[in-house]
Amino acid sequence: MEAVVASIVAVVGTLLGSGVTHVFQRRATDRSERFAREERLRQERIDAYCAYAGALLDYRRVLVYRWFVLHEEGREEEDTPALREELYKNRYAAQEAMFRAQMVTGDPRILSLSEEVMTHVTELHRAQDLETLTALRAVTRQGIRDFVAATAPQVR
Repeated sequence: MEAVVASIVAVVGTLLGSGVTHVFQRRATDRSERFAREERLRQERIDAYCAYAGALLDYRRVLVYRWFVLHEEGREEEDTPALREELYKNRYAAQEAMFRAQMVTGDPRILSLSEEVMTHVTELHRAQDLETLTALRAVTRQGIRDFVAATAPQVR
């Protein structure tokens, strides 16, 4: 009888040990998977936010250059189809990067800030004089900096 009880205790102990081991291994696996998922999202955010800021800078650069071409004496011939094509490509690249950045964020502030800075950058070509252009350049420069500052905590 003692042998039967000892065998039952051994089997129950083994099963209990197996069950506890399984629970702890499952928790460790879940933690590892969660960490890997969070790290992938962090890397995707870094890529998307950097791409958007860079695309905005390129778009802004072309807009400012074209503004000077259109508003300075003797530069009208520089407003070529190639320049307009570069402007359109940069705008599309900035919009695509904005959509990508918006897809990886869950922060409503970043969503609105990404739209706001794109709007301000696009306004550069509507400036009627150098003073307005200079003011808009300052606004867009600060807007891009604000976007980077707002996104930085999400990637730390």
